[in-house]
Amino acid sequence: MKFFEDLIEEKGFVLNEQARLQFQTYFKLLIEWNDKINLTAITDEQGVYLKHFYDSLTASFFYDFNSELSLCDVGAGAGFPSIPLKILFPHIHVTIVDSLNKRIKFLEELTQELGLTNMSLYHDRAETFGQNKRFRESYDVVTARAVAKLNVLSEFCLPLAKEDGVFIALKGALGEEEVNESLNAISVLGGKLDSIHSITLPEEESQRQIILINKQKPTPKKYPRKPGMPIKQPL
Repeated sequence: MKFFEDLIEEKGFVLNEQARLQFQTYFKLLIEWNDKINLTAITDEQGVYLKHFYDSLTASFFYDFNSELSLCDVGAGAGFPSIPLKILFPHIHVTIVDSLNKRIKFLEELTQELGLTNMSLYHDRAETFGQNKRFRESYDVVTARAVAKLNVLSEFCLPLAKEDGVFIALKGALGEEEVNESLNAISVLGGKLDSIHSITLPEEESQRQIILINKQKPTPKKYPRKPGMPIKQPL
C-alpha cells in the first residue's frame, strides 16, 4: 500500500483513509473470488496494486475526472479501470457492462463491500448494450482496458459516448500501432483521435498507451453491428 500511495502521490493524488481501506478490501475480495472464477492471472499483492490498480488510474493522468461526470466501462472484467477510478473519484457515476454474469456477481458484491454509490452493473454484450436507447450516446466518458483491438473497441465504445464526450482506451505497448489501423473505424463511428500518451509502469517497466478519442458527431444507427460482427469483420 505504501508503495502504491507513493506512486499516486507523485501524480498529485492523495489517498484518504476510506480510499486506502477500499483498495485493501478490493485486493482481498479479488483474491478470494479468483479461487472460484478466473478474474486475474496476477495474484501477488504488489502485482495487483501496480498492474491493475495503478494501471487503471493512468487514465486520470491525462483526463480530468474531478467534475461530476458519467462513465461507462465496457468489458470491465474484475472492475478495471472503472472501480479504481471510482475509489479515487467517488463523485463520478459509473456504469459497467460485461458479457459474463459471474463477473457481474463479483462486482455486485465488491460494490456493496466497498460502499460505492451511483453504480450500475449490467450483464450484456457491448453490441446490444450500445444499441439500447437508454444507454446509447449518454456517457461523458467511455473506457475499455485490454478488451480487443482498437478498431473493434471503437465500435463497442464510441456509440455509447455522447457528443463532445471521450472514449479512453487503455492499451499495451502496441497501442499506437493499433491506432494507425483504426483511424477509418474511428472516423466512421463519429470519433476523432485526440491524443496518445505513453507511460512506463514503475518497477517492471512495461509500456502502456492511453489513447483519447473525442466523440465529434453521432454514430450511425447501424453501429454497433450484431454480436460477433465487430470482431469477425472489423471496420
